[in-house]
Amino acid sequence: MRAPATDRGRLLLLCLLAGAVTVFTATVPLLRDWFDLRVYHGTVDHWIHHGGRVYDYRVPGTPYGFTYPPFAAVAMLPMALVGLRTAIAAALLLNLVALAAVVRILAGPGLRRYGWYGAALAVCALALFEPLRDTFSFGQVNLVLLALVLTDCLLLATGRERLAGLGIGLAAAVKLTPALFIALLFVAGRRRAAAVATGVALAATAAAALIAPDASRFYWTRALWDTSRVGRLDYVSNQSLQGVLARLGVESRAVWALLAVLVLAVWARRARRAAAAGDWPAAFALTGLTACLVSPVTWVHHLVWLLPSFALLLRAGHPRVAGALYGVLCTSVVWLWFDDASGVDGFLGSNTYTWITLGLLLWLPAGQEPSGRRTISRSAKAMMAPPSAAAPAMASAAGQPGGRRAGAETPAAAGPAAAAAGGTSGPGLGRERSASSEPTGSTRPAAANPQSSNARASS
Repeated sequence: MRAPATDRGRLLLLCLLAGAVTVFTATVPLLRDWFDLRVYHGTVDHWIHHGGRVYDYRVPGTPYGFTYPPFAAVAMLPMALVGLRTAIAAALLLNLVALAAVVRILAGPGLRRYGWYGAALAVCALALFEPLRDTFSFGQVNLVLLALVLTDCLLLATGRERLAGLGIGLAAAVKLTPALFIALLFVAGRRRAAAVATGVALAATAAAALIAPDASRFYWTRALWDTSRVGRLDYVSNQSLQGVLARLGVESRAVWALLAVLVLAVWARRARRAAAAGDWPAAFALTGLTACLVSPVTWVHHLVWLLPSFALLLRAGHPRVAGALYGVLCTSVVWLWFDDASGVDGFLGSNTYTWITLGLLLWLPAGQEPSGRRTISRSAKAMMAPPSAAAPAMASAAGQPGGRRAGAETPAAAGPAAAAAGGTSGPGLGRERSASSEPTGSTRPAAANPQSSNARASS
């Protein structure tokens, strides 16, 4: 099918697509009634206005309450000043801003090439992505955390490392899952950034301990280790390795720990290689995949951490693979096994998103040498051509302050070419710092279970 050649045709196609997306999102996946946001707002209101304790609050009629570290509750204190409807509106706006930042970082300047038509198509595609749908309709914070982490990815990929680690540290203080990105910085040898991230996370945690000492004591000594607070591990929305084992009836912690260690070993090897090649987007994408796999609980809305992987597939020239896997993650297919995940079909089907995550970890293109560096190498070889009659004059000119200007411009000139070759650009996607940079430079009724992506709130 050929794309419309006129603006009128494009507008008509977009109207049809927007209508289809609206019908799909209104009928296939039921909205989650801002369940997690009601947990956040209720917790803060209970704490500030009624003198209650943070981890004692439960959403009326449910056993679900706050499960994040205390700093998350402190960061959400502004919600105590507004009603629930205002909080919902603010959460929608914040998630939209975070999504725009994520797309901007992943797509890079090349996004402008596609104009309004490409942007509108991207909006339709993103609206279908189940993890994003659930993030918005639950009022979740995962998208904001992803934006914080990817900001550090952008800083590292563009050589602006002075502030790198700040976003990761804040994200790790709000939820434990992003803490694996601190490990990435250590694995990649970025000790300064790792120290910044660790320091920010510890400082935020210490500040929360001063503001809410009782809550901090309870969380770090009891709530953190009580997995029953977040819901059933065998719930079909739990698309982690632990979820797979729970649906198989395997309760051994040793088996899960062994699988987690194997996954972490694969991640460390691939992520170190990607970072050594300067491929920070791949290193961050691999870390997001691994965090989803090894976390005891990975609800469907947590899988927004897979978005960088799809950007990597497009960069590597695999649009069909990216489209097929992305399409599966739009279908809510795992919910077909909501009631019964037994048998071979249950094992394969109820864990579909886990298999996609594991496959991306193993085969995602990573550690590829940025095209800008190859251009620099070719330029360097050209400058080492055999001596000629002009060689003395060239050598003399090279010794002058302006003699190196051509070499210095090579990375900038290589950027557009690399972006065009990759089809997408972003941090490290077709861009290079400088010639002197170091190489390591739901389908079930909501009434039956109000949380289709979790049998818990805010985990």
